[in-house]
Amino acid sequence: MARQDPTLRRGWTTGACAAAAARAAFAALLTGTFPDPVTIRLPRGQRASFRLALAEQAGARARAGIVKDAGDDPDVTHGALVIAEIAWGMPGSGLCFKAGEGVGTVTRAGLPLAVGEPAINPAPRAMIREALEEVAAAHGLGPPDLAVTVSIPGGERLAEKTMNARLGIEGGLSILGTTGIVVPYSCASWIASIHRGIDVARAAGLGHIAASTGATSERAVQLLYDLPEQALIDMGDFVGGTLKYLRRHPVARLTIGGGFAKLAKLAAGHLDLHSARSRIDPAALAAVLGDLGAPAAATEAAAGAASAGEILVFAGDRGAALAGQVAARAREVALATLSGKTAVEVAIVDRAGGFLARVGA
Repeated sequence: MARQDPTLRRGWTTGACAAAAARAAFAALLTGTFPDPVTIRLPRGQRASFRLALAEQAGARARAGIVKDAGDDPDVTHGALVIAEIAWGMPGSGLCFKAGEGVGTVTRAGLPLAVGEPAINPAPRAMIREALEEVAAAHGLGPPDLAVTVSIPGGERLAEKTMNARLGIEGGLSILGTTGIVVPYSCASWIASIHRGIDVARAAGLGHIAASTGATSERAVQLLYDLPEQALIDMGDFVGGTLKYLRRHPVARLTIGGGFAKLAKLAAGHLDLHSARSRIDPAALAAVLGDLGAPAAATEAAAGAASAGEILVFAGDRGAALAGQVAARAREVALATLSGKTAVEVAIVDRAGGFLARVGA
């Protein structure tokens, strides 16, 4: 992937916001005062400070909220209020994590949390635990017995824009973040969702999954094979991230679905299909068209084409054969990346949802 633009501003994960809110709420529970700003240690040792947007205490409970700032990353949770409520637990109970409003619950195996657990991932749980234990130690206490409820008002609506439903996380968002820091345009959360989707499919015992670049190709492949939702991986441009994870966590069969332009990039050896990081090669596609017997006028026009769609137009009645060659080469790249552990089919789908080519079925 391309290096991060140094002019872009970094932000904070929901996990970091939840840990800071939990620390502030626990401090208030012990002292009656909310630290503002509140500072936590991130997993890699940095310290980060957060301003409180909410601070409430009533009896044996306290809650604090922080508005998530995702920096310049296009994160659906940017601007969301992340709230942590702290209440005393039974002696010896340790920390008990609960899902409040807008935070989902795990309903399928294969995720790093057990079925029935709130969707507060392991790294955020560790951050929260460390933050609370630091506060306890500062007051001469051992590891505290607490109920920690994390909520994000409006999170169930925001979750509709994520892959949570497909992963089996119901009722809201996940509390995420392994480092506490959001790197703009890293797309780490998308790649993590791809990995979790593969984990869920494997845990469900599915031998055939489909990884697609978009909704049209995904729907076409799903209808072709009558695949369940758990078998569908929305890989977008991240074919490399998908294939490399499958190399370590193989399934018996993979169908890669996508449009002609995206899969022409894969055929050329590109594993990141984003337009900012890879381009189609009209000259190379024109050469393939020439090998298929296209007249010189068509190959010359294709070599100067401005888009993959134009190349298919210039290909005329050889368009299907050209798509077949692209699919075959894309399959070779995929097989090489997977090291042969998974049977691979490549399906090129047109904008209407029809198949231009299928190789390896």
